Amino acid sequence: MTTARGPKEDLRIYLQDARDVLLWKLEGLSEYDVRRPLTPTGTNLLGLVKHLTGAEAVYFGATFGRPFTGPPLWITGDAEPNADLWATPDESREEIVGWYRRAWAHSDGTIGSLPLDATGRVPWGNRNEVTLHGSLVHMISETQRHAGHADVVRELIDGTTGQRPDGENTAPGDRAWWQAHHDRVERAAKEAAGSRG
Repeated sequence: MTTARGPKEDLRIYLQDARDVLLWKLEGLSEYDVRRPLTPTGTNLLGLVKHLTGAEAVYFGATFGRPFTGPPLWITGDAEPNADLWATPDESREEIVGWYRRAWAHSDGTIGSLPLDATGRVPWGNRNEVTLHGSLVHMISETQRHAGHADVVRELIDGTTGQRPDGENTAPGDRAWWQAHHDRVERAAKEAAGSRG
């Protein structure tokens, strides 16, 4: 089956898919669960959304001379380290998700108005010249990477897994099946460690 979509629209669709996955990981969770750190470095669901809001604002806004008017970008040199990776008590989930949606609408405006070979400048780094194509590839990679983090964090919270609510891309199985699978993987790891140790 062929489509009439071009390369730019293909890239935008992949970016949107990753955005949707990330927000789905927040659904049905309490305020505490979307904010609580579940790794030693503090990875949490709402912080991932906050981080990507700033990244989109920079890579599709300031980089191409289209500044995003919104909250302070928590990734500037004025912010404390990791300020973009967690939500303070006075930052609501609705506010952060709303800013993310506004940032991606702004990004889509940039994507729609420029050709893939348009060049911009990322405001940091030594190799800061980038094309719109490069920014799209970067943000797809960045967003998918953090959607993967969100998948693991969500599984730690309540066992929910997969890229979509219907679980279509996850092996079917109830809790007993998954526990048996987990135990099998654990036995294999111990056996491999014993035979090589």
